[in-house]
Amino acid sequence: MRHAVALGAMAGRGEKRAGGLRHAPLVPSPAMLHKPVMATTTGDVEKDGAPAGAWRGTLRAAARAVVDYALPPRCPGCGIIVGEDRQFCLTCWSSLHFLDGPCCSRCSIPLPAALLGGPTMCGACLASAPPFEGVPAAVAYGPVARTVALRLKYGRRTGHARLMARLMARHLATLGDIDAMLLVPVPLHRWRLWSRGFNQAALIADELARLTGAPRDHHLLLRTKATASLRGKGRRERDRIVAGAFALAGDGKARAAGRHLVLVDDVHASGATLRAAARVLGRSGAAQVSALTWARVVPEALMTSNIFDFASLDSDMASEG
Repeated sequence: MRHAVALGAMAGRGEKRAGGLRHAPLVPSPAMLHKPVMATTTGDVEKDGAPAGAWRGTLRAAARAVVDYALPPRCPGCGIIVGEDRQFCLTCWSSLHFLDGPCCSRCSIPLPAALLGGPTMCGACLASAPPFEGVPAAVAYGPVARTVALRLKYGRRTGHARLMARLMARHLATLGDIDAMLLVPVPLHRWRLWSRGFNQAALIADELARLTGAPRDHHLLLRTKATASLRGKGRRERDRIVAGAFALAGDGKARAAGRHLVLVDDVHASGATLRAAARVLGRSGAAQVSALTWARVVPEALMTSNIFDFASLDSDMASEG
């Protein structure tokens, strides 16, 4: 029988990862968050000798037990029954590759540990710097990360946005001062938004704002052109497809002036969409433009610590998305 493992406990004990990567805690500690959650509430009224909060807690626990019996929580990766909501089973948790090691200072692609010792740029960024300063991701794109993203986007499992944001939140602080940030979800075209019913990037940004206290602006960046699918296209073709797809809101410059804008999206595949959006934000008068995603496509050479040629490495490998 497969055992479900609480994510927080797994993160605390996990050490060994394939390719030298380590587990990351699912729920950031208070030190990682911008605004810690208040531990107590005020204004509770005594009722029959017990605080009102205790009665509410008892009712919530009873309701939760009924719901869990009828609809038991399942692993977001494979769907087997687990102990808590938004909790992976052992197999799926162990297969995730957390992107916590050394990386390029501009595009955040993982780099060999031998290059530690100061800010380092990959060959692709040295040849042509991207329009953002840092674009970390919580995990490497793989079967489990892909399943979670697709179930959010197409399966309407909107609760997965909270799971993804919890793993992404601690990376936000690595980009700079959270007080100066403004989260900007990558927008959908109005026809895509109408057909899907929600923007998965906006849901993730909402959860990140709730966890960290960073403000967000859903309408600073607009998608003005419907674009064809990027699946199977090369880098140049992807860049051509998304060219001119984004624009600033009418008062966007006033809202972005002097801020650190952080694009939020689910998957970083070739990076064409993020580059196009970042170029537009870069003309807004913002002090800095970065990005943050749930999963990133990483070249196999970097995941297995193989030797590779930095000059020939494209930091935005063409893949799905």
